[in-house]
Amino acid sequence: MNKKKVAFICVHNSCRSQIAEALGKHFRSNDFEFYSAGTETKSKINQDAVRLIKELYGIDMEKTQHSKTFDKISMPDIAISMGCDVGCPYIGKAFDENWGLPDPTGQSDEMFINVIKQIEIKVKNL
Repeated sequence: MNKKKVAFICVHNSCRSQIAEALGKHFRSNDFEFYSAGTETKSKINQDAVRLIKELYGIDMEKTQHSKTFDKISMPDIAISMGCDVGCPYIGKAFDENWGLPDPTGQSDEMFINVIKQIEIKVKNL
């Protein structure tokens, strides 16, 4: 059986969407194929996200993921916006969900962990 492809989209593909991809693969890889992408890229994944995902789940995102634009991934069956504060990109299909998550970049670890835990719950409920 072909697994449905789930793409997490946000502008820079460096923080929330990368966290969602990592947690999707960690918790639900038997059910779905997970990707993340953005309209722009960063040279590296948000270092606070990398550190906290490694501490909380033992996942090294820098080994398995990189920042990429949505034209570099397969057309997803399910497209999820992470909550673009500036208007979400059009990726060739409508978004199935908007998770409306705040961007924790530059915020405290507590704020980051709060967003990570929200993503974990949403991934498990897919």
